[in-house]
Amino acid sequence: MSLLGRRSKCLSPPTIVYINMLNPDTKPNPKIFEEDIEMAPTRDGYGLGLVEAGERNKNVVALCADLTESTRAESFAKKFPERFFEVGVAEQNMATIAAGLGVSGKIPFISSYATFSPGRNWEQIRTTISYNDSNVKIAGHHAGISVGPDGATHQALEDIATMRVMANMQVWVPCDAIEARKATVAAAKIWGPIYLRFGREKTPVFTTEKTPFLPGKAEVFWSPKGKADVLIAGCGSLLYNALLAARELEKEKIHVYVLNSHTVKPLDEHRILLLAKKAGAVVTVEEHQITGGLGGAVAELLARRAPMPMEFVGMENMFGESGSPKELIKKYNMDVRDIVHAVKKVIKRK
Repeated sequence: MSLLGRRSKCLSPPTIVYINMLNPDTKPNPKIFEEDIEMAPTRDGYGLGLVEAGERNKNVVALCADLTESTRAESFAKKFPERFFEVGVAEQNMATIAAGLGVSGKIPFISSYATFSPGRNWEQIRTTISYNDSNVKIAGHHAGISVGPDGATHQALEDIATMRVMANMQVWVPCDAIEARKATVAAAKIWGPIYLRFGREKTPVFTTEKTPFLPGKAEVFWSPKGKADVLIAGCGSLLYNALLAARELEKEKIHVYVLNSHTVKPLDEHRILLLAKKAGAVVTVEEHQITGGLGGAVAELLARRAPMPMEFVGMENMFGESGSPKELIKKYNMDVRDIVHAVKKVIKRK
C-alpha cells in the first residue's frame, strides 16, 4: 500500500479503497487534492526563473515584443535593465536579433504570446535560430484553450506541433508554476534552441521544490499497487486533471500510470515504452490539438516500437472561442470526466 493511500470514509472497515497512489518519490504538494491548493499561472514561474537564471549567469539576456508585463519578463527588465531589450510589436525582428545574440556568447530568452512567437515568426525562428543552432530560448505564453476570453485568435493550439517538427529544437511544457521556474533555469544551462510553453490562467501548484525535474526524463506521478490497465501520459497544467481522473478511476478498480512528460522533445522514449508495454494501452492528455503534439509524438514512438490502442485528450481539429477557462476545458472535452471516458474507451480496445 502506498504511504499516501487512505481509507475511504464512505465504506465501513475492513473494506478499503485505495484512491491515492501518488508516487512519493515525486514529493508532491501535500495539499494536492484539497480545495485550498495554491493556484498560480505557469507564466509566473517563467518570470521567477528568468531572474534566477540572470542572477546565475551574466550572459542571460531577455527580449520581449511589447508584452513585458503579461509574459512576466518585467521582473528581469527591472533587475537587469542593461540586459533587457524591448523590441516592440515586431516578433520577427525579436527572433533575428536573438539569433545573433545566441551565436555571440549570450543566452537570449524571447517572450511573447505563443500565437505571435512562434506563431508569427516561425520562419525567422527556423532560419535564423534553429538552422544556425543559435542558443535561443523561445518562451511562448498564453498557450492553450485556457487563455479564455481572448478567444480563438489568441489561443495557441498548434505550437507544440510546429516547434516539435523543427530540427535542433527542443520542446518543454511544464505542468505548474514551480516546474516552469525550474524549466526556465534549466534551459539557460543547456546549449541550443528550446521552446518553453506557458499558460495564462492560474492552475494548481501540485509539485514542490523537491519534485524531480530533469529535461528529457519523464516522471511517474501516479503508480498503481498492482498491474496497470492504462498509461496516461500528459504535459502542462492538464496533468492535474489526469491525476484527478486517476483517483476517480482507482475507485472503480481501474489502475493507471500517470506520467509527466514535460519534455515533448526529446521524448523520454525509454520510460514511455516501459510503462506502455506494462499497461497495454495509452491515453495522452494535452491542451493542444491532438494532431502533432504530445499525442502525436507518443503515437509515432509506439507505431515504430510497440503498437497498441491509444486515445487522445485534447482539441479535436477545431478552433476555440471566448469563454472562461473552466467552461472551455469542459466544452472541448479536456476535463476530468473526459480523461476517465478516454481510459475506459481504450481499455475496451485492448
